[in-house]
Amino acid sequence: MTNLSIDIYSDVMCPWCIIGYRNLLKALDELEGEIEVETRWRPFELNPDMPSEGEERLEHIARKYGRTIDQAREGAARMQAMAERVGYSFEWEGDGAEPPALMRNTFLAHKLLAHALDTAGWEVQTDLKLALFDAHFRDRRDVADREVLLELADAVGLDREAAAAALDDEALAQRIRAEERAAFDANITGVPAMVVAGKFLVPGAQEPETYVTALRRVAEKTA
Repeated sequence: MTNLSIDIYSDVMCPWCIIGYRNLLKALDELEGEIEVETRWRPFELNPDMPSEGEERLEHIARKYGRTIDQAREGAARMQAMAERVGYSFEWEGDGAEPPALMRNTFLAHKLLAHALDTAGWEVQTDLKLALFDAHFRDRRDVADREVLLELADAVGLDREAAAAALDDEALAQRIRAEERAAFDANITGVPAMVVAGKFLVPGAQEPETYVTALRRVAEKTA
């Protein structure tokens, strides 16, 4: 058995990140008994200047990538189809009228994720990351809102008061900024980006077989 670490640079707003993670899980199922991994989620903000009120998702995509709204809508439909193939859905799952899908500022979410890793370990951090994905994509909750973040922290077993203190911690904010700069200096310019064993980069959302091959190669190099 080989034990490997995987640092996953990711943003809560990134649909490719949950698709890539789902494919990684499929790869790990194939590698069961051969390779075990510890995943750690690292900060990457796709839109660090996003205002607190957010921006409607299709309008944001059209503006940012120079597309029409119809083109953005077609792209979202293709993304939904890809997500469904890996067992995930971006569709609204709440009751009542569907609220608008908004892009949000994720800096506080990254602070909370770092706090989770520091205080509760990588498995709880992953539970929080997946809860953040669901809150954003399926529940249309504002993951830039402190109360939403504290509810999610509580739901995965984090101490609410400690989580609130982490959201206000300036030293933690500086650490997140430093990690983001270090990622950029390491040529990580898009997400997901997985760094295996601290030095082997697997960029983008790959198919399960690609992750299987990459992890086996790293295991051989680190044996």
